[in-house]
Amino acid sequence: MADRPAIVVNGASGRMGRMLVQIIGQSDAARLGGALEQPGHAWIGQDLGTAMGGAELGVVVRDDPQTALAGAQAVIDFTAPAASAALAPVAASMGVAHVIGTTGFSQPQLDAIAAAAESGVIVRAGNMSLGVNLLMALTRRVAAALDADYDIEIVEAHHRHKVDAPSGTALMLGEAAAEGRDVTLDNIADRARDGITGPRERGHIGFSVVRGGDIVGEHDVIFAAEGERIVLRHIASDRAIFARGALKAALWAQGQAPGEYDMISVLGLDR
Repeated sequence: MADRPAIVVNGASGRMGRMLVQIIGQSDAARLGGALEQPGHAWIGQDLGTAMGGAELGVVVRDDPQTALAGAQAVIDFTAPAASAALAPVAASMGVAHVIGTTGFSQPQLDAIAAAAESGVIVRAGNMSLGVNLLMALTRRVAAALDADYDIEIVEAHHRHKVDAPSGTALMLGEAAAEGRDVTLDNIADRARDGITGPRERGHIGFSVVRGGDIVGEHDVIFAAEGERIVLRHIASDRAIFARGALKAALWAQGQAPGEYDMISVLGLDR
């Protein structure tokens, strides 16, 4: 049906890109409107379906964002920080909602995305799953209820190919805990420990990282005090949860006012 929003997938050849193509193809609420890859990629100019080893989809893989986004209502982007930051102003100028699941941004890249959100609709989240965003809300509430007698440690595990650490989701959980305690995460985050570090500082939020195998994503938020521990946990076993969340965000973004949103807004957890 032509009246369904057309969704472009940026980074269509990647693991998340392929998953998004599958999820969008199964949707009754959206349709695949285009595919974008970096210049020089072997898939450029090919039909996306045949490039993926299947039947033709009638969508040609492009390397020019303006060509790929023409006629689309949204683009979903799980690529790399530089690529996502560069795409943001293009999508905004074309009136295309930009859903960003990329993590590992530098501050200048975040500033560029924020500038694009002044005229365009951007949904950016380090994790697009419903469960993780509920975990964020719970983390914020538990942190607000417990004082600094409870040390907070965030433990995350991902596959061996992940290039950034801590994960974007772990940092989101750290921000939620810091907000619950009305402090700034940058001032109290312990992101690396090695050697003789001395005792843990009261009130700090620690991060521990595991990388290995094909782990999709696991996150624990530990509140540890004398005599007890509270552990909030989310385990992702299927990458499709992120694709389904991203598609939900792309559909929600239709008709929204310009601005930078997150999954908390998409899921109505900010109300």
